Amino acid sequence: MIIIMRPDATEANIQHIIDRTAKLGLKANISRGVERTVIGFIGPEDALRAIPLEVFPGVDQVLQVLAPYRLVSREFKKDNTVIKLPYGTTVGGKKIVVMAGPCSIESYEGLLSIGRTIKAMGATILRGGAFKPRTSPYDFQGLGEDGLKILQRVGKEVGICTITEVMDTRQVEMVAKYADILQIGARNIQNFSLLKEVGASKKPVMLKRGMATTVKEWLMSAEYLLASGNYDVMLCERGIRTFETATRNTLDVNAVAVAKRLSHLPVVVDPSHGTGSWEYVAGGARAGIAVGCDALMIEVHENPEEALSDGAQSLMPDKFADLMASCKRVAAAVDRDL
Repeated sequence: MIIIMRPDATEANIQHIIDRTAKLGLKANISRGVERTVIGFIGPEDALRAIPLEVFPGVDQVLQVLAPYRLVSREFKKDNTVIKLPYGTTVGGKKIVVMAGPCSIESYEGLLSIGRTIKAMGATILRGGAFKPRTSPYDFQGLGEDGLKILQRVGKEVGICTITEVMDTRQVEMVAKYADILQIGARNIQNFSLLKEVGASKKPVMLKRGMATTVKEWLMSAEYLLASGNYDVMLCERGIRTFETATRNTLDVNAVAVAKRLSHLPVVVDPSHGTGSWEYVAGGARAGIAVGCDALMIEVHENPEEALSDGAQSLMPDKFADLMASCKRVAAAVDRDL
C-alpha cells in the first residue's frame, strides 16, 4: 500500500503517518518528488485497512500496490530514479552513461592506461574486477584487496567513478571503502544475505540479472536492496541462457523495455557478457540504447590476447572509440545524449 501526499502536506503530516503506522509494525519508505511525497509500507498491511488513512491530514490518495516488488515499482514512484555519483556523474537522466574497463584488474599501470583512455573517449565510470567468480576454481580469481587499492588509486588519479563486484557478505565493508559503486553479479542475484548487507551499506549498487532469472525475480531481488534502505540501485541486463550457442549468452533487450515500464530504477546493458564476443558488442550496445537503457557496461582491454579473463569479449581502444561514435548517433536518434 502507498500513500500519496498532497503538494501542501507538511513534514508534521508525514511524520504523523509514519509514527501511527510504526505502532502497527510497519516500516515506512519515503519517496520525495518535486511536487509530492509518496509513502510506501513494508510489513503486515492488513493492519492498515483498519485505519482510515484517507482522512489523515495531508493525504491525497491511498493506493493498493499490486506488484510484489512494491518499492521498485512505478506504482510507488512514477518518476525515474536518478543516481548521483562523484565527479558530477548521474545515472538515470537524459545522458546515457558508459562504464568501461577490463574484466579483471591486472596491474596499476595497465588500469591507469585504460582509465585515461576510456575517459578521453567519453566513459565516466571505470570498471574492473578485484574478486572474480569463475566457473573453474583454477582460473584467475582476482587480486582481492590489492586490486581494490589499485582501482581506488586510479579512480582518483584519473578523476573517474569506479565500480567493482562484491561476492560475499564479509567483503561488503571492504569493497565499499574503495569503490564508488558495488556490483552484485549474475551468480549472486538471489544471495539474499548479500543483498541485505549491500542494501544496508547505502552505497550505490548495480544488480546484474541472473543467467536464468525472470524479470519478476530480477525486480524482487532489487526489492531486497530497497527494503534494506538503499534506493541508489541500477538494474543490469547481461544476457540470459537460451538454446542458442552462436553467442555466449542471449542479450535480452526485451527485458530492458519491460524493466523500464515496470520499475523506476535505471537500467544498464552489458553487451560484453550478453554476447561473449567482441564482434557483437557494439551491435548489442546500440540495441540497448535504442530500447531505452540508461547506461552501458563495456569491457575494454589494451591487449585482449593477454587478458587474464574474458579477453574474447573485450574491445581494444580503437574498437571502443568506434562503438562510442556509433552509439552517439543512436542516442541522438532517440533523443538521448551520450
